[in-house]
Amino acid sequence: MEATTSLLDTAAVGDLVLLDPLTEESLLRTLQERFHRSDIYTYIGNVVISVNPYRSLPIYTPEKVQEYHNCNFFAVKPHIYAIADDAYRSLRDRDRDQCILITGESGAGKTEASKLVMSYVAAVSSKGEEVDKVKEQLLQSNPVLEAFGNAKTIRNDNSSRFGKYMDVEFDFKGEPLGGVISNYLLEKSRIVRHVKGERNFHIFYQLLAGGSAQLLQQLKLRQDCRHYSYLNRESPNLPGMDDAANFRAMQDAMRVIGFSPAEVTALLEVTAVVLKLGNVELSSGYQASGMEACSIAESQELREICELIGLDPGTLEQALCSRTVKARDEMVLTTLTVPQGYYGRDALAKNIYSRLFDWLVNRINTSIQVKPGKQRKVMGVLDIYGFEIFQDNGFEQFIINYCNEKLQQIFILMTLKEEQEEYIREGIQWTPVEFFDNSIICDLIENSKGGILAMLDEECLRPGVVNEDTFLTKLNQLFATHKHYESRETQNARHIMDASLLPQCFRIHHYAGKVTYNVTGFIEKNNDLLFRDLSQAMWAARHTLLRSLFPEGDPQKASLKLPPTAGFQFKASVATLMKNLYSKNPNYIRCIKPNETKTAMLFTPELVLAQIRYLGLLENVRVRRAGYAFRQLYSPFLERYKMLGTRTWPRWAGSDRDGVEVLLAELAIPLEELAFGHTKIFIRSPSTLFDLEKRRQERVAQLATLIQKMFRGWRCRTQYQLMRKSQIIISAWFRGHAQKNRYKQMKRSALIIQTYARGWKVRRAYRRFFRSGARTCLANFIYRRLVQRFLVELRKNLPPLSVMDRTWPPAPYKFLNDANQELRSIFCRWKCKKYREQLTPQRRALLQAKLCASELFKDKKALYPKSLAQPFCGEYLGLAQNPRYQKLHAVAKDNLVMADTVRKVNKASGKTVPRLLLLTTERLVLAEPRAAQPKATLSLGDIHGASVTRFSDGFLALHLRETATGGTKGDLLLVSDHLIELVTRLHQALLEATARGLALHITDRFSTRGPKGDVAVTVVESDRAGGDGPVCKKRGNRRMEVLVH
Repeated sequence: MEATTSLLDTAAVGDLVLLDPLTEESLLRTLQERFHRSDIYTYIGNVVISVNPYRSLPIYTPEKVQEYHNCNFFAVKPHIYAIADDAYRSLRDRDRDQCILITGESGAGKTEASKLVMSYVAAVSSKGEEVDKVKEQLLQSNPVLEAFGNAKTIRNDNSSRFGKYMDVEFDFKGEPLGGVISNYLLEKSRIVRHVKGERNFHIFYQLLAGGSAQLLQQLKLRQDCRHYSYLNRESPNLPGMDDAANFRAMQDAMRVIGFSPAEVTALLEVTAVVLKLGNVELSSGYQASGMEACSIAESQELREICELIGLDPGTLEQALCSRTVKARDEMVLTTLTVPQGYYGRDALAKNIYSRLFDWLVNRINTSIQVKPGKQRKVMGVLDIYGFEIFQDNGFEQFIINYCNEKLQQIFILMTLKEEQEEYIREGIQWTPVEFFDNSIICDLIENSKGGILAMLDEECLRPGVVNEDTFLTKLNQLFATHKHYESRETQNARHIMDASLLPQCFRIHHYAGKVTYNVTGFIEKNNDLLFRDLSQAMWAARHTLLRSLFPEGDPQKASLKLPPTAGFQFKASVATLMKNLYSKNPNYIRCIKPNETKTAMLFTPELVLAQIRYLGLLENVRVRRAGYAFRQLYSPFLERYKMLGTRTWPRWAGSDRDGVEVLLAELAIPLEELAFGHTKIFIRSPSTLFDLEKRRQERVAQLATLIQKMFRGWRCRTQYQLMRKSQIIISAWFRGHAQKNRYKQMKRSALIIQTYARGWKVRRAYRRFFRSGARTCLANFIYRRLVQRFLVELRKNLPPLSVMDRTWPPAPYKFLNDANQELRSIFCRWKCKKYREQLTPQRRALLQAKLCASELFKDKKALYPKSLAQPFCGEYLGLAQNPRYQKLHAVAKDNLVMADTVRKVNKASGKTVPRLLLLTTERLVLAEPRAAQPKATLSLGDIHGASVTRFSDGFLALHLRETATGGTKGDLLLVSDHLIELVTRLHQALLEATARGLALHITDRFSTRGPKGDVAVTVVESDRAGGDGPVCKKRGNRRMEVLVH
């Protein structure tokens, strides 16, 4: 109710599609009113407008996440969580790939918006150890990329100086699997220069502020930022930003993503190299030929750089101060002037950092990417720089604004397409909408044959003298009549005087307004050349990471082919991005910056109005409300407004559509204001909807009054009935209490009379029958009475019949203690007798075996407690079921006691071999597993003893008589996984066959008889023992060592 009321608030509607009248002034006034209410989010249909408040608001709590989870998009107040939830559910439930496009100028809050989208998706998706790890890696990529790609600008303290597009991939259940990050156009010129009041990339300040003294010493850096030329030798202080804490957060994020310590160290070393390159000073000199040359003024910084990257200082000095030029078939080394040397130094620093950033993005992708072969769904989040109009606009602004033109194009086309598809889906006639198509501007820039980028590439590749003047002349000739292009020359041809358009500038009429570009630096920045000598010097370094960034420096792969220009690469990247976005269902977040000073809750109408114009918000509203401004499903519409009709209130029995038709017909709304789709009702003008809402509010007030009246009446009736019931209960209790008191008085009187009567009778009988033995008679009577009571109470409180239950009630009197103990003993024996009578023969035999095992091993061998819970199965081989064991089964016949797999120890080498052991009532048989043929057969009479260790192992020595069959080979050394059961059953079999038990010795040292004499066996507890059992090692001819756990 609250959310819908917010959307339809006539003073500040939550959905600008319902704005009436629709003008720039009303749209700006609505945004301002909502902003002052701390409602920073507003809808245009399913597009979210976000106005940066420059302060924290309590609208991102876990409770808010639950409020927007699985919500109806228009049933809640406008919020960025609503569009994130709608996109996530469309991806999960309708199997549609999504993309969220976040646009706006620097400082409008795009980066924070992308973080909120990612954190919401992470919060509502499934939980689990592996899923949480993936979500944490995706979220932790932000601090790393912000450190290396963000910087403080005049407009924004945390401005993204690169474009980022992240594809988050999900499985069919909606659980995140991983992702892929693409980056666009890093502002690498910031490395070497930035205007006063701004900062270089955050990582430099974070490294100097948060790095330990040991780390800075290792990187050969000083903590003072004013020491470094690339940091403008200024103080790094930035209110509200803790560089040291951010550096630690970045290191933690790298660990979560999966960076190894070696990779982090290499990354920081290359970062330090970039920072120190700015301190390499050049001095001017002259050669013998009189030509100007440059040299390193102070070699200290150069030596430290070379120590970091493992390069000879002479190699780097030569690459910075000279250049190899190929003249025909000959390589000529030419010296550089100081300006040329500084150009090469700065170009090297920019290239190192730019390539390092690309490597960083690829390394993050390696950790978060999904393994190939898995079916996946994709949600893309685009956080890219907004439209830029500065006092002096160069090549970077030209490229950025070209990208924004493409995004505006896809925004308009996709919005129109979505509207048209909904009208067709609902069976309503589509009315074509007039709008500004900016494809003419995109074609002006990107046309492969005659566009500005094509002309720029052509000019960069043209032999001869190339400069910005020739490039501008070519543009003036080619676009002299183009209505979206103008320069000083084209204005003169049209007899237009404009002093603001300088001779070295041209102007493009973008969708967001006119932007004047200064062509100075266009050729150099588009070429983005790095001298081959510098690439080869980087390749020669022994630093693995730095070397990998310059593959073209390999002399064996040297190529004279020019690398692609910056404009060409960016155009290809934008084309790939557009193709990717066209393949997904788009969701839009348009960010607006309310003021230039980053002041909390300050709204500057002129600044916001300019952004409304170049974001095309007014045009977007017109497209969205073309034909019909409001549409809603029949069911929620009927549920909200059914109270306005006499036939639909309080309950409608028919279909939702019929109910809506009946309701609107009864309200006498003109038919031209309505259109009935297959699933939705369409209303043409907002005034009709506001009229419905006004009627509803009046009707709600009437119904509320009715409900209050009925509630008050019900409450009074209920109170009266409760008071009447209470009076009846009190009266009943009072009368009952009076009767009880009367009865008690009568009872006391009767008892007194009875007492006196009995006393009189007893006294008379006593005088009559008194004898000298009365005391003994009374004592015996009391004794018998106490014994009788004790036995009766004992019968009532007998403990359970479980043989494990040892409880017994205590004797109430001391003279009964002996009798009580005797009764307890009798009861215990009786319970045990009853339990034994219930046992089956098999169970009785098993318990007898367990009892025998207890007598043999309890408190003597560490393995015994582990065997208590294991039942004695006896037959572990499956002789009857396995056809391979038919011969062995015939040997055992019906006399089998136990069949198991054991390992026989070779007394000569200590190695073990597997054997099948069969124990019958008469003999013990060892057989070879593969052939299932008996290898040794012993009569039970041949066994005169056995030795085991006191540890938790299965080692067993069977001592044989010298006269035994096979006794010449000596005693048997075996390893069994069921040692307790084997020894127990052998003891029982011997006891039954020979009337004598097994002589069992539990010791760590014993002697066994071998073919060549006795062998002393020593058992040692050691961690080197194998996981499969004891390890036997022969120590000479007469000694063996057994290692056990």
